[in-house]
Amino acid sequence: MHTTILSQIPTHTNGFMGIGIGYWLVMGGSMLLSFLISSKLKSRFNEYSQIPLRVSGAEVARLMLKQNGITDVQVVHVGGHLTDHYDPVQKTVNLSEAVYQMNSVAAAAVAAHECGHAVQHQQAYAWLGFRSKMVPIVNIASQMMNVVMMLGLVGMFALGNGALIWVIVGCLAVTTAFSLVTLPVEFDASRRAMVWLEQSGLADAMEHERAKNALFWAAMTYVAVAVGSVSMLLYYVMQLMGSRRNE
Repeated sequence: MHTTILSQIPTHTNGFMGIGIGYWLVMGGSMLLSFLISSKLKSRFNEYSQIPLRVSGAEVARLMLKQNGITDVQVVHVGGHLTDHYDPVQKTVNLSEAVYQMNSVAAAAVAAHECGHAVQHQQAYAWLGFRSKMVPIVNIASQMMNVVMMLGLVGMFALGNGALIWVIVGCLAVTTAFSLVTLPVEFDASRRAMVWLEQSGLADAMEHERAKNALFWAAMTYVAVAVGSVSMLLYYVMQLMGSRRNE
């Protein structure tokens, strides 16, 4: 999600900012990986949506919060498909309509995963706190990338090639770090969800391996984002090193 802006930046065929085969390999590989993981997640979600459960996603979320002693977090529904997320500022577990209302293995897994973040917040999980502190810096980096894109529209030489590539590398380093920090947060949320599902007995009703698989793919979507971000950062670092060798 943090690297798509780069595809909008106009480039020239001359100089180290020119689009070469390496750029397209990186972009193509990242997009392919993201597509494969996204397709697998949607496939698993659709498959597990057909397996009924006695409780809805909203009921699973409320029960998990209650049994973890969390009374100040609300469970609400939001629009869209697979737009589920936990908001630590508003203290809400936001579930998409399908997950909120659906009585299925898929809905239970997604709801439990998002509640896993609420449990992290309650227990002051270090990686979640670190990620939250990074948000203002990531926002600044994203805004700078928007400026770079606008500069590209009026001419890539506005800052000079060297200065511009340093800005891109710097911004990508921040967003890549954020993507990497997000990984332990997401996988830990799935782990906490699985532990609770087992303790509550819902894992048996969901069939243990299906529940575990659904939670795994819920976290894997962030791996695609991290791989894409790391790939783009490495590409531009190599471009920068190549330009310095040619000076």
